[in-house]
Amino acid sequence: MKKQRNSKQRQLILEAVMGRHDHPTADQIYMQVREQDEKISRGTVYRNLGLLSDSGKITDVQLSTADRYDSRLDRHYHLYCVQCGRVFDAPLPYHAEDDAQVTAETGFAVRCHHVLFEGVCPECMALQQEGASKEE
Repeated sequence: MKKQRNSKQRQLILEAVMGRHDHPTADQIYMQVREQDEKISRGTVYRNLGLLSDSGKITDVQLSTADRYDSRLDRHYHLYCVQCGRVFDAPLPYHAEDDAQVTAETGFAVRCHHVLFEGVCPECMALQQEGASKEE
């Protein structure tokens, strides 16, 4: 594999992801980085997010709506609010024994697994309840 040089733009993108804990989309990262480098293109941001993810410097959280990026590198689970679209880290430990069990039972060489819990976050539930009480 060809060694990638660490460009100024890639470093800006990495710093943008590492400075956030809200699992931003590529477009959110693009808008943030564009404030520092008005010449950066959306394609450059997308390509470098892929390179940073592939190299293990950030984590790509794949959702059906859009990929999100995470500064946490340890294996962990996520929560997705179906109302506001925000992504949170789930407060559960990663269960590597599940990987081993599936490998033992199927012969499939499992490297890791991903769990995404979908639901409604506390803020959205509070807004729903507030809206319901105003209607009464």
